[in-house]
Amino acid sequence: MSATTDKLKCRVEKALAQHVGPALEMDGTLIEVLDVQNGVARIRLGGVCGNCPSSIMAVVMGIEAELRKHVPEVEYIEATP
Repeated sequence: MSATTDKLKCRVEKALAQHVGPALEMDGTLIEVLDVQNGVARIRLGGVCGNCPSSIMAVVMGIEAELRKHVPEVEYIEATP
């Protein structure tokens, strides 16, 4: 990974931890940033919402919207359970 990619991943992790993580943790959902490249943030959802396809889609849409506010370089999110 390049230094630029590492910095972007750190910014994504920080934004999610500060602005998204606390709300997800209340429902027992965990989020892990796997990679950030070419405008795509790959994340893993775990816990309660990590196993339900409809929950994953709803959560990802909310995460994308919030993340774009804080890290506009991220165009979309790919989530894996």
